[in-house]
Amino acid sequence: MGAALGVASAGASFAATYTDLLEKITAHRPAASELADIAFLPIDSLVISLGPAAQNRHLRLTTQLEVKSAKLTEAAALMPRILDTMNTYLRAISVAELEDPGALLHIRLQLLHRIQVVVGEDRVSDLLITEFLLS
Repeated sequence: MGAALGVASAGASFAATYTDLLEKITAHRPAASELADIAFLPIDSLVISLGPAAQNRHLRLTTQLEVKSAKLTEAAALMPRILDTMNTYLRAISVAELEDPGALLHIRLQLLHRIQVVVGEDRVSDLLITEFLLS
């Protein structure tokens, strides 16, 4: 009985966390009129070494920032800060976290939040991960 309650509780906790993450990611859906005002700023691919104890030795991450067209130049000028923020965060993540099936959602939210703190929420509205490769 106790084990069944434990499994049910763990499942409910996972579902609540996963649902909350999805809500945060999908919270900003631009209206059709806003779509014309969106620009995407590519970020150079990052390759992070994971250390000798890791089964996978490197993480390759390619992303793009969603910005308003009028803010594209401002966001691009802050690219060194953006790259520093991303590298710093990704080097601090444990290998176990990276290998977790739900890691991509968590990493995306954490990176977006950190980038918005550094460059301003008014400049960056979303982060899109176009490549996430552990090799």
